[in-house]
Amino acid sequence: MGNKIYRLFEYAYLGMAAFSIYLVITNWEDNRNRAYLFAFFTVVAIFMFFFKRNFRRKMEERNKNQ
Repeated sequence: MGNKIYRLFEYAYLGMAAFSIYLVITNWEDNRNRAYLFAFFTVVAIFMFFFKRNFRRKMEERNKNQ
């Protein structure tokens, strides 16, 4: 059950990244500073996706070897 929750959070980060990209596109012409902020959130969310995925795989491997 725990691994399913970790996977859910991984994909939630991708969802947040996609939503942030949408906000970057919609705010680019009107409010450039806000667009840059959401571009930063996009980069952080993608980084967190890969970080959490790597962490989950290491935990699965550790549990498999026990």
